[in-house]
Amino acid sequence: MSRRRRIAKGCGIGCGGLIALVVVTAAVLAIWKPWAPEIVVTDPSAGGTRITDQGLTGNYYPAAGGKRAPGVLVLGGSEGGIGVAADAIARQLSREGFSALALSYWGAPGQPKRMEELPLETFDTALSWLRSQSTVNPDGTAVVGASKGGEAAVLLASRHPDVSATVGYVPTHVVWGGFDQAEPWRMVTGMGSTWSAGGAPVPYVPYSDGFRGGDLVELYRMSLRENLASHQDAIIPVERASGPMLLVCGEKDTMWASCEMSREIEKRARAKGGPEVTVLAYPEGGHMIAGPPIPSGVPPWEQLGAFGGTPDSNAAAMADGWPKVVAFLRQNLTP
Repeated sequence: MSRRRRIAKGCGIGCGGLIALVVVTAAVLAIWKPWAPEIVVTDPSAGGTRITDQGLTGNYYPAAGGKRAPGVLVLGGSEGGIGVAADAIARQLSREGFSALALSYWGAPGQPKRMEELPLETFDTALSWLRSQSTVNPDGTAVVGASKGGEAAVLLASRHPDVSATVGYVPTHVVWGGFDQAEPWRMVTGMGSTWSAGGAPVPYVPYSDGFRGGDLVELYRMSLRENLASHQDAIIPVERASGPMLLVCGEKDTMWASCEMSREIEKRARAKGGPEVTVLAYPEGGHMIAGPPIPSGVPPWEQLGAFGGTPDSNAAAMADGWPKVVAFLRQNLTP
């Protein structure tokens, strides 16, 4: 065999991973722009308090009027810190009669700097802290999470039968590998699980090395097709949850297939005698549909179409979905 043919054959075996690395890196750089400002830890607005107890970092908004109310733990996603959206959800929930804690679980000072093997015990501590507050009724606690926070919310509910209700915005039915905005090539060069428990990584679905371009949703779909069969332990055991779940997703999500994965959660819960799961799917919605409505002209509104859908369609999904989320929480939490 000629030297040229040997090189070509070797490249056919090994260059696929290199191409995937370059493509994934380019896609993540284009979307997340790691050269952008540092992770934001949003200051609490009026009525809120910065929490630093027990190693936690969060913004706490007790129910309006200081009354004893159901507690809600609010989790943002791969933006890290306390994003504007997570803070807005917690703030609005307090106005709706809940006591809400918007939690930073990575990226804040003193916390891990990337989404890899983040300890689930952080959420355990946050739930315990929330229930201990004089403005919280400990008999009714919920978790609301978006994107990677939606993954965490479903996972957390499966670990805590005492969670009374769960809202997952654009969630996933499996645990994924970590996400590193600063060094995105690590996603295809051996990045570990997003989560850990008891010091050990939680089983996860690794990323495919066959991605050749397009929206990141295709990377996630490809990874499920290629790797889920051999990583069944990465499927979140939603049947262990006790409280009902409301999953809100967009059919045009270009980050990951949130509606397909939401339906997998619903399917598993039904097949295995798990909690009631309702999927609220928006045909024209994308990834950015979490939280209360954003009026046209407000700066975040222009970013709503970043990961599928349009600002108009995603704003419409938020306007329709938010009252349903609030009604779901009121129905399933002890006042």
